[in-house]
Amino acid sequence: MKLFYSGPVVNAEMLVVMLEKHGIAATQEFEDASMPDDGDLSRPAKVLVPEVDYARAHQLFYTEREGEL
Repeated sequence: MKLFYSGPVVNAEMLVVMLEKHGIAATQEFEDASMPDDGDLSRPAKVLVPEVDYARAHQLFYTEREGEL
């Protein structure tokens, strides 16, 4: 698995769902797993994707927007 995104859990959860709709089996983990899950949507999380799907995931979510930066 390869790190694809790091940020608030609310964004990570949505990204995992969107990746799954494109057939990419992403997983979400909290940055600090020792902290209790208190429902804080701004809690830092990360999204991991299989290495074989990383390039396709990057193309789906980042390539079009690189021109906007």
